[in-house]
Amino acid sequence: MQKYWGIILALTALVSCKEGAVQQNETAQEINIPEQPRVNEQFGFNLDEFSVQLDTIKYGDSFGELMLKNKVDYPKISTISENFKDTFDVRKIRVGKPYVILKSKDTLEQAQIFIYENDAINYTVVDFRDSVNVYKKRKHVKYIQREVSGIIETSLSDAIVDQGIDYNVTHNLANVYAWTIDFSRLQKQDKFKVIYREKYINDTIYAGAEPIEAAYFEHNGKPIYAFAYESDSLNSVVDYFDENANNLRSTFLKMPVEFGRLSSRYNLNRRIKYYGYKVRPHKGTDFAAPIGTPIMATADGTVEESTRRGGNGKYVKIRHNGTYSTQYLHMKAQKVKKGQFVRQGDVIGWVGMTGNTGGPHVCYRFWKNGKQVDPLREELPKAEPLQDSLKPDYFTYISTVKEKLDCIIYPTIKLEEDEDLLTFNHDDGTKQN
Repeated sequence: MQKYWGIILALTALVSCKEGAVQQNETAQEINIPEQPRVNEQFGFNLDEFSVQLDTIKYGDSFGELMLKNKVDYPKISTISENFKDTFDVRKIRVGKPYVILKSKDTLEQAQIFIYENDAINYTVVDFRDSVNVYKKRKHVKYIQREVSGIIETSLSDAIVDQGIDYNVTHNLANVYAWTIDFSRLQKQDKFKVIYREKYINDTIYAGAEPIEAAYFEHNGKPIYAFAYESDSLNSVVDYFDENANNLRSTFLKMPVEFGRLSSRYNLNRRIKYYGYKVRPHKGTDFAAPIGTPIMATADGTVEESTRRGGNGKYVKIRHNGTYSTQYLHMKAQKVKKGQFVRQGDVIGWVGMTGNTGGPHVCYRFWKNGKQVDPLREELPKAEPLQDSLKPDYFTYISTVKEKLDCIIYPTIKLEEDEDLLTFNHDDGTKQN
């Protein structure tokens, strides 16, 4: 009997919830809520309260002249120039940067607010009302995490961009694996998975891709995981480590150009037809790339030479320590000077055809203890591994991220085989009709 009463009570409660919902809907229909006027708010101001001028800095513009044209008193302009240099250096406004002037809504139309957009997200406000005030602010930015994957058929950039993904993701992924994968020798059917975040200003305007949070790259059948982790909180140093906490970074990059093609290897027995097939040793490693492609320092060091000489053309030589030095030949132009300290990945020049060269490329030469060697065969020193004290937290962190990576499915492609259209699922290698 108690069982039946329980059923009746449950049904009664269910009916009561539905009746309550109906009553609430009926009540809501009876209330006439007036529509609130929309406020045109940008940069923290109601623009409807001002006369608005939108423009960009043009060649020859200065902050002082712009403000004088808009009826701002010179003493206020002088106060900004002298007292707010740390917040807004009026000498550093740049041609092409957008700005907004909010003027009074009267016949005088005097500038009340000047807004300088430093970039797509950050802006500086100069408030002339009452006492002068200058401050920096940021637009509201929304971050959305994305998970993408791809299978290389032609190139890494094609596999990413063809999906409508920001090209910068290609650049970021190449940076993650710059020490472990030679991107000039990618293979068809190499695979990747990436987790990163996209930025949106005011929820709708795309503002770029953030650095990669986690990645998986399968190159020549070898899987390589990468997880971003702050290894030095004092200096905010973020490195990429694999699933065993090994640092992916090496003391030297694999190549000095991001997506160059390995066109000629180090070869002490090279014979050239032009020279009658005599032995002409090639002590460099050539990477072909279009003229103007940035050339990067493969490791930290000090520039020993930045000059032009004979068949080398324009080149840069860097001393990294007492053991290693590198040289970069045939540049279109150098970007660094002798004695300058450079960091790994810094652009030191651009690919060209100066000196003895049959096409645009960089000849990369590598010295060890004063002797030129083959960088592709050298066992180069690794970067510092993750500290043992950080490993427990690291393994806890990556456990869920790795699971998320593993669950990302590769895109499917359609292949024509024997005139029958088949769907090829690259994730498990099976074909389906």
